[in-house]
Amino acid sequence: MLKQRHQLFAFLLLCADGFVAAGACYLAWAVRMIVSEQAWPNRIADYIREPLVLLVVPVVLVAMWASRLYQAHRDRSIVPELGEILRASLLSLAGIIVLLWATGSQSFVNSSRSITAPEATWLEANRLQIALLAGLLPLLLGLYRTIFRLAVRQIRRRGHNLRHVIVIGTGRLGQIVCRTLERNSWTGLHVDSFISHHDLTKRTECLDKPVRGGIADLKGIVERVRPDAVYLAIPTNRASVIPAVLKQLENFVLDVRIVPDVHPRYLPQSMAMSELDGMPILSVRECPLYGLGGASKRVLDIAGSIFGLLVLSPLFLVIAMFVRGTSPGPVIFKQRRVGLNGEQFKIYKFRTMYLIEDEDSFVDSAEATTPGWTPRGSKRVTPIGNFLRRTSMDELPQLLNVLKGQMSLVGPRPERPELIEQFREDWRGYMLRQHVKAGMTGWAQVHGLRGDTSLRKRLQYDLFYVRHWSIWFDIRILWMTMYRGWVHPNAH
Repeated sequence: MLKQRHQLFAFLLLCADGFVAAGACYLAWAVRMIVSEQAWPNRIADYIREPLVLLVVPVVLVAMWASRLYQAHRDRSIVPELGEILRASLLSLAGIIVLLWATGSQSFVNSSRSITAPEATWLEANRLQIALLAGLLPLLLGLYRTIFRLAVRQIRRRGHNLRHVIVIGTGRLGQIVCRTLERNSWTGLHVDSFISHHDLTKRTECLDKPVRGGIADLKGIVERVRPDAVYLAIPTNRASVIPAVLKQLENFVLDVRIVPDVHPRYLPQSMAMSELDGMPILSVRECPLYGLGGASKRVLDIAGSIFGLLVLSPLFLVIAMFVRGTSPGPVIFKQRRVGLNGEQFKIYKFRTMYLIEDEDSFVDSAEATTPGWTPRGSKRVTPIGNFLRRTSMDELPQLLNVLKGQMSLVGPRPERPELIEQFREDWRGYMLRQHVKAGMTGWAQVHGLRGDTSLRKRLQYDLFYVRHWSIWFDIRILWMTMYRGWVHPNAH
């Protein structure tokens, strides 16, 4: 019955997606007709042919089906679904363009009707329609799916459209699973009862829910209760029973999920499942920047650093004049920092401190003191240095580090080697920051965690960034940096 309900639900969702895609087609076509000042067609067939409904709708539905957008994902948030919709829309657009070219559509490939509006004479009407469709498809589909998901979540929070779950495991892990599912009521996953992870048990209740027996009674319990899903939350000391449990559950049509008994602190990055010649491999920790992701991040870094260096070059000259004119010593200060994979490099900054004269040369006073952050109001900082630090302008030369590939525009801030040696022993997981390149700005920095602020909180934000990295996350942080990343009370 549950499977039949899901099939009906998926079919209705598919129909709704088709209507939204058709709406995007007609809206793009209508704008094209208005902007190009063309006469509306007289034949009914043209109202179907010119908006490309019969071509676009099937392609969109196939792309969304291929992107697994019609499968049940109750425990998935809206944001990943929007990403899948964007990918499906781009895939659809590519397919539409290829089909138009392959079929030699005269109305779109060789259209002679062009926009006559003076301000847009360079645009052909057909290209305008395709461009509008490229923007409207992900926008309308994403908006409709978001509204739909939010409505369904409200329905589930009111106790409707629920899926009943049995949790196997009454220990700490099983209780965490129960509390997590109950707290996230928007999933519609309702914990009906527990089964003990022991073979037999005298326990009758756990978290105010019934314990129906032990693993030895698993088959009979599932036959009586008939749950929609089973969550295995078996502690490590009983992990040997998992294969036997899974073998018994093969006799029932229900969803089975395993929650590993591993503390989240040991899983700082998203796990991924792969297979090698039939051997399952669970990736617990690896660099998130392998493959296309790392290449796209590097392209963003190169483009951003070149653009920044060109636009800010006049400001560089002004700052250099003030630094040089207000205190003796070099304009650029270099310091050893630790970046990707623990490799050391020299970071560039505008000098903000007075220099201490050594036997042979000048040494920056930051190098001549014990490791640590510069305290607020330090007399070692020059007057222009105070201004540069408060506005983060002293960090601008790091665009050169970004261009050289030693840093990225976005990432955890690089630390000095001596501080790294101290922190790696005191803070578990600190070295996982080195899985990505150090950055000029980061998720911690845009939330005000700069200077001598809580290291624990900063580490939490850095690990969140490593775990959830995407090129869109980088763009979001860069945008946030524009209005909250330059000047902050914690910058000194």
